[in-house]
Parts: sequence; structure tokens; C-alpha cells
Amino acid sequence: MKNAFHVMLVPTLGCPSKCSYCWSSEEGSPIMSIDTVKDVVAWLKDFRDDRVTFTFHGGEPLLAGPEFYRQALPLLAGELGHLTPDFAMQTNLWRMTPEIAEILAAYHIPIGSSIDGPQDLNDLQRGSGYYEKTMRGYEIAKAHGLSVRFICTFTSYSVAFKGDIFEFFRENGFTLKLHPALPSLRDTNPEKWALPPEKYGELLVYLLDKALEHIDDVEIMNINDLCRCVFTRRGTVCTFADCMGSTFAVGPDGSIYPCYRFVGMPEYVMGNVRDRPGVDDLAASDAWKQMHRFKEYVDQACRDCAHIKYCRGGCPYNAIAPTGGEVAGVDPHCVAYKRIFDEIGERLNAEMLQPMMGMGGFKDAPPGIMALMRKIVMQ
Repeated sequence: MKNAFHVMLVPTLGCPSKCSYCWSSEEGSPIMSIDTVKDVVAWLKDFRDDRVTFTFHGGEPLLAGPEFYRQALPLLAGELGHLTPDFAMQTNLWRMTPEIAEILAAYHIPIGSSIDGPQDLNDLQRGSGYYEKTMRGYEIAKAHGLSVRFICTFTSYSVAFKGDIFEFFRENGFTLKLHPALPSLRDTNPEKWALPPEKYGELLVYLLDKALEHIDDVEIMNINDLCRCVFTRRGTVCTFADCMGSTFAVGPDGSIYPCYRFVGMPEYVMGNVRDRPGVDDLAASDAWKQMHRFKEYVDQACRDCAHIKYCRGGCPYNAIAPTGGEVAGVDPHCVAYKRIFDEIGERLNAEMLQPMMGMGGFKDAPPGIMALMRKIVMQ
């Protein structure tokens, strides 16, 4: 089964916020031109014929301004109509205005944003004033009918407050999606905020319990995705999927990368949209070959792992960026992935065995993995 075709457009690497565990650049970073968007359209017209999703990412994509989206969206939607494009955006919402919200709403663009929990905790990690600015943008987006979901980054500090964070999302009716903070590649103390894999595994099991305990009034996207992986035996999100050839990122200057996380790293440029490269051209690049070396490494290193089909060694960026590009291991969060996949698998097997052992049917037990899967299917 093919993965969905996904093109991430990064209008700028600039960002007005300076989150403690993230990298950022000043707002003066270059902005993608409309000519580059036209090059994207020309590149993709005959590149492949799968339905495409464009995600505007960054940096902070709203720094591109309303006129950029007023021109870019009709170009992508109209000129690439044969690919029936969908759109999404990841933004901190600080620069959201009624004008931009109206433009995005016309294309039904779902928004992903970032909040790390209650205001004091969030601003400790993301900077003073972050919460207020993001919530102001959230209210504008919501008033214009835009769907907004929040990503929560758990750090070595905030994981101690996981209960408070969960209740914040539940009480506000927010869907929870989480990321573990990674060692910064641009910090003199890279491990300060990084969430250790063992702690990440414990957090995922905790959230699995919470998702089942509150099955009717909360949605934790990561838990849904992890259960779906085990249930279908296939990676269903980018961390656990073979994304090469199906996911690309285009930087502000038109450079093509394997993923948005590599944008701005020259050694991972595979080509440029102005040259209209085909798949064979991209496959000849050093970056493509490096990503495939990671796949080959996973095939050997993980061949005896019960989860290899739907984990695939985790995220290639997590694995190779900290080593300067050397393929020397899988995603460092492997410990966490194995912990939660084992937990889900064991619980699912126990649920399947209950009726056979005369222990009652599903309706007699508290909600479990099967109940969560039924909920996911019905959504």
C-alpha cells in the first residue's frame, strides 16, 4: 500500500518565538517567493499522479504574510487540480489575523499549533508571553471556522507534570498530540530539555491508560496512531513509515529535502524545484542515498524485532542528524517505541483471549484497545 503523497512547503525558517528546546532564527530570514511556488507547481504537474497534501511549515509560515497565501493557494489548488490537493499548516498562531484566517478558511485548512500545557509551564519552556499570543491567534482562527489542534512538547522538566498537562488538555476540550523534546543540534547544552527515552516510554503508557480511562471525552492522537500501527501491522504516521519517495519538503529557495526537519541543512538537499527533477534525479542525490542506507540498516539491525513492520526504526532524522549524518543506530526513542508497542500488543492479546477463557465478553470489561479501535474507526 502506498503512503500518502505529502509535500511540506517551508516559506521561511524565521520564527518570532524562541522556545528553550528548539532552534530558531530571526524574523529577517528569507521568504519564499511566488515564483518559487510557481516552480513547485511546474515540478509537480507530471511528477506523480497521487493525491497530494501540502503542509505549510517552518520556521513560522505566517511570517510569509497574507498576500503570499492569497496568491499561493489558488496556484496550488488550481494548477494541480488533478492531484486533488489538501492543505494543512503548522503555526504558533502569533501572526494570525482575520485577513489571513479568511484566506485559509476558504481552503478549509486545518491548523496545527503548539501549547505545552498550563500557561506558567508553557511560558517557562516556550518563553514569556507565548501562551497569550498563541491563544489570541487561536480565538481568531476559531472565530473563522478553522480547526485547530495543539502539539504538546514534553521535556525532561515538564514530564513531571504530566497529570497537570493531561487535565489541561482534557478540561479545555483540546485534542492532545505530543512530541518528546530532542537534544538540540544548535545548543551548547543539548541534553538540558531532552526527554530521555525511558521517560518517554513511561509517559506513553501513562497516556494509554488515560486515553482508555477517558475514552468518551478525550482524544490523544499519538495513542490512536500507535494502536492503529499494532492493529493493522503497518506504520500509519511518518515516524513509523517508509516515507522516502512519498514525503518531500521545499525550502524558501526551492531546495528539495527528504523532510522539513532537514530544511536549511545543505548536505540533505536533493534538488531544486526550478530544475523540475524527476524521481530518478532525486534518487541520484547523496541525501536520498543516505536515507536509503538508513532503511538498509533498519532491515538488518531490527530484523528480529516483533515491531519492525510498523516501526521501521523510527524517524531517520532522529537517528542520523545527531551523528553528523552517520548511520550508526536507529531512532534513539526506540526504547520508548518498544515499550508502548509491547504494552498495546500484550493488552490486545489479553482482550482477544478473555472470551475464549470464559472470562466474560468485551462489554463486561473496562474499555480496552478494541474499544479504542472501534472509536477510531467510527470517527
